[in-house]
Amino acid sequence: MIIVHHLADSRSQRVLWLLEELGLDYEVRRYERDPRTMLAPAELKAIHPLGKSPVLDDGDVRVAETGAIIEYLLDTHGEGRLRPADGSAERHRFTYWLHYAEGSAMPPLLLKLVFSQLPKRAPGLVKPIVNGIVKAANKGFIDPQLKTHADYWNSELGRNGWFAGPDFTAADIMMSFPLEAAATRMAVTEGRPNIGTFLERIHARPAWQAALKRGGTYAYA
Repeated sequence: MIIVHHLADSRSQRVLWLLEELGLDYEVRRYERDPRTMLAPAELKAIHPLGKSPVLDDGDVRVAETGAIIEYLLDTHGEGRLRPADGSAERHRFTYWLHYAEGSAMPPLLLKLVFSQLPKRAPGLVKPIVNGIVKAANKGFIDPQLKTHADYWNSELGRNGWFAGPDFTAADIMMSFPLEAAATRMAVTEGRPNIGTFLERIHARPAWQAALKRGGTYAYA
């Protein structure tokens, strides 16, 4: 039995979605974030030393990191589904987007999240200074980076509607989290209709909706 160690409102929602797309049986072990820090609970460290999610167990095999989990599931249970043929141009694009999602797209989004939390946690006397630092960081680096990435997503989606080519693939599942996260942190769909259409299309997929029911409340739904 496949077991997904699933943290609420996290990247692991994509693993549930892929499992639904592949029609595989699985069990969800859900963990809740600390309401004060919003970090994963200590119980996850018993599963993996970093104490993060997702982690997937498949019999005696344990895999961490979303991209690695997706590749493992496609290699082991995919039967050629949701991945373009070896050697094709679409396969090269698939591999690129699979790794871009975490390697390039997520860092500025994470910075946006971290800097948004700093004023809330700063002592009263230094709050004005922290606010100034946050404003300068957003204006000078984070927001321009996010705009560059969002414009890139919109342009690439304009080719076929999906990231790897004309067909829906697991690369679209990987890219869903950056786009959904961006939609909560910036006006990512304004002037970028292809991103809005992409989000509507993935949210309409029966497997996405089934994964949402299995995983529970998801802030980016």
